Amino acid sequence: QVQLVESGGGLVQAGGSLRLSCAASGRTFSVMGWFRQAPGKEREFVAAIRGSGRTTYYADSVKGRFTISRDNAKNTVYLQMNSLKFEDTAVYYCAAKRDVNAKAYDFWGQGTQVTVSS
Repeated sequence: QVQLVESGGGLVQAGGSLRLSCAASGRTFSVMGWFRQAPGKEREFVAAIRGSGRTTYYADSVKGRFTISRDNAKNTVYLQMNSLKFEDTAVYYCAAKRDVNAKAYDFWGQGTQVTVSS
């Protein structure tokens, strides 16, 4: 049974940092990513990383501030978030897909709340 379990969310002041973790179980994935959804807004892509860890993708809004990484030995992906802004407040979801060429992600975590106070 596949599970993605996020952790690391919380309340932080603007300018601060948080690190999110997503532990996957049940299988490995070619691509793992992070999405977020703010109140009243649609879910949006944040970052993704391929299996080797050498190829990463970022939304323009987080480039230079967020870093995605993965530890394949632990089947875990991380999102280091620095210089947080109020507009980064959202529920952050981990997602994974088996096929690197697939458009949609196959599995999703339950989400973790990140709140940035201004």
